[in-house]
Amino acid sequence: MKQEELFGRRLYGLLAEFATPDDIVHASEKAYSAGYRRIDAFSPMPVHGLDEAIGFPKNRVALVVLIGALIGAATGYGLCYNMAAIPYVHNVGGRPIHSWPAFIPITFETTVLFASLFAVVGMIVMNGLPQPYHPVFNAPRFDRASHDRFFLCIEASDPKFQVEETRAFLERLTPLEVSDVDE
Repeated sequence: MKQEELFGRRLYGLLAEFATPDDIVHASEKAYSAGYRRIDAFSPMPVHGLDEAIGFPKNRVALVVLIGALIGAATGYGLCYNMAAIPYVHNVGGRPIHSWPAFIPITFETTVLFASLFAVVGMIVMNGLPQPYHPVFNAPRFDRASHDRFFLCIEASDPKFQVEETRAFLERLTPLEVSDVDE
């Protein structure tokens, strides 16, 4: 049974609540090693090792920033060269028309500008933001995820997900509570 129907409601997944960062990392490692792949963790602070424990893929933000920086450098340099050597040729003091040292400050500034813009847009897009609604927001006690609790969610779309087996698995991890998450 995929996307389980429980009492006429559509189940998004199961959510387990933990009290400490060590508990959530340990539970996440167990869930991943048990074969669950559609899992997510929620915590009030960054937890070292949690992203590796849930199998979170490496992000490509650094590559996006590099691409933005290269585009910015090419744009800045091309803009300076275009203005100095093509439409507004003006020889001052016998300097060469293509005087690259004069182009460096603008090239640097456009490199930083484009890299930062690509970083912000890349981060927003890769994180799936804005996301004003998520099914776990309806789970009981999930509001504590921003204060002092840690949550592990196994989604019903996971190929290994079966309601009773997954609930029993999560309960073996000794959480404070296991609750259903409706869509």
